[in-house]
Amino acid sequence: MSETALAHDGKIVGQQQRNQLVLFGRFMLPDSSEHPCQVVRISPDGAVFLTNKEIPAGVQIVAYIDEIGRVEAQVADALAGGFGVRFQTTEARKAKLTERLEWLKQRDDEDSIEQREHQRFEPTETRSHITLPDGRVYPCEVIDFSLSGAAVATEVMPALGTYVMLGKMRGRVVRYLQSGVAIEFSKQLQAGTLSGKL
Repeated sequence: MSETALAHDGKIVGQQQRNQLVLFGRFMLPDSSEHPCQVVRISPDGAVFLTNKEIPAGVQIVAYIDEIGRVEAQVADALAGGFGVRFQTTEARKAKLTERLEWLKQRDDEDSIEQREHQRFEPTETRSHITLPDGRVYPCEVIDFSLSGAAVATEVMPALGTYVMLGKMRGRVVRYLQSGVAIEFSKQLQAGTLSGKL
């Protein structure tokens, strides 16, 4: 699979996505219809939108991206599982976007370092399930977990950065394991509420 290969779920998106921002958002087409998406490989110049909606090159869209806000863009190329866009911004807006992206990446890096420091526990009930962004559910086995994340054995391998539900806990896939994935929780568990089941 090439470095630029894309998949909406269940498949590796490519090593370039490792340690890059993954944001949620929605985009509006010229007919005023709105569609949800995940935004990956985002830079001050453009991004890749992961969505089930097929959009041809050249279409103008307005996107609302979590942590970023409103951006205008043009679809640059259609890809499997989504499409690439070029942002249409002023130089001043581009400078602010650059600053915002750097801050978000630094924040995520600091969070990852902090979350690796937590003690891990073995669950008393290992059976759970992973829910992908499109609603599909897959069984999994929780290998261990901490206040900040979990290691799970599963046959489905979402792309790095994909946000999933592990049981009732929301998190993102941050690493591949020999038999599954490691997930960082979006919100840390409270020490007083730790139980043996997720």
